[in-house]
Amino acid sequence: MRSLSRCALVAILLFFSGMFSPGDEIDAAITNEMKPDHLVMSRGGVCIGEFWFDHPVILRPFFANLRAPDGTQITRTFPPVEGIDATDHAEMHPGLWLGFGNLAGEDFWRNKGRIHHEGFLKDPEWQGDRLTFTTKCSLIGSDGGEIAMMENRFEFIPDQGIMRIVWDAMLTPVIEGFFFGDQEEMGLGVRVATPLTEKRGGLITNSFGTTTAKATWGQPAAWCDYSGLIDGKRVGVMIVPDAANSAPSWWHNRDYGVFVSNPFGRSAMKQGDLSRIEVKPGETYRLKHHVILHSAQANETVDLKTLVREAQQ
Repeated sequence: MRSLSRCALVAILLFFSGMFSPGDEIDAAITNEMKPDHLVMSRGGVCIGEFWFDHPVILRPFFANLRAPDGTQITRTFPPVEGIDATDHAEMHPGLWLGFGNLAGEDFWRNKGRIHHEGFLKDPEWQGDRLTFTTKCSLIGSDGGEIAMMENRFEFIPDQGIMRIVWDAMLTPVIEGFFFGDQEEMGLGVRVATPLTEKRGGLITNSFGTTTAKATWGQPAAWCDYSGLIDGKRVGVMIVPDAANSAPSWWHNRDYGVFVSNPFGRSAMKQGDLSRIEVKPGETYRLKHHVILHSAQANETVDLKTLVREAQQ
C-alpha cells in the first residue's frame, strides 16, 4: 500500500494534537482539489474525504477517510495505520466503495478485474447546497477485455449533523451473457473507523430494529446503520438502498467493521435459490444508494428513521 495520504495524515495529526474539536460543526461549502489520481474534498479548510479514481492496488474507484460534518472520522483510516487500526482487508475495504465479486464471472471485489476511470463527465462543482460530479468507467476483465461501461453520479450534501452521499451507478454491458452473480461480496460497502466497530463497542442496527452483526447478517432490510461513541460524540454511518432499485438488499455485516448492501446474494445470504440478474448489451442496470454520515452529542437520540425519510426525498 502507499504511504499515508495527506488527508489521512492530517486526520492523525489533528487527533493527537487536539487542534481540531469535533464538537464544532463546520459551516462552509465543500471545496475540492484535483490531484493526478484522486480528488481531495474539504470544508472550512478541513479535509472531509478523498475520492480515488486511479490507485495501483485497489483497482476500482472509492472514497477514503470520510468525515461527518463536525470533522469526526467515520471510515477507517486509509491506508490503515499499524498499531491504531486493524489492517485486515486493506486492499478490499478502503472506506466506501462499489464492488462485485462475480460480474459476468469476473471478480472486481478482490481486484482481479479493473474498474478503470475513463474521466469526469461532469467536473466537481459546488451547486447551491451540494458538491456534484459524474464519472465514466470501463469494466475490464482479467483477460483485458471490456465487459461493461459504468456511469457514476455523485452528490455530497452537508446538513446539520449529517453528510449525505449519493452514489448513483448505471452499468451498461458491451458483451453478450452479462450477469450479476450471487456472492456475499457484492454491492456497496463501508469499512467504519476502528472505534466504531462492534468489537470496540459499536452497534449495527437495521430497519427492523434488529441489532448486532450476527443477527443482521444475511437478512433483508431497507437500511442498516453502524454507529458508536468517539470523543463524547455518537457518530455513525447509514447505508440506504434507494427505493427504486430493482432488487431488495440483503446485508453482509461483520463485527470487525464492514457492512455491505447486497442485492445480488440471495443464495449466498441463505435466503433462497441462486440468483442471476442478466442484462443485455445496450441495456442499463441502475444501482443507487444514499450513505449518511451522522454525528450528535452522546446524550442525544439519533432518529434513524427520520434520516432515512429525508435521504430519499
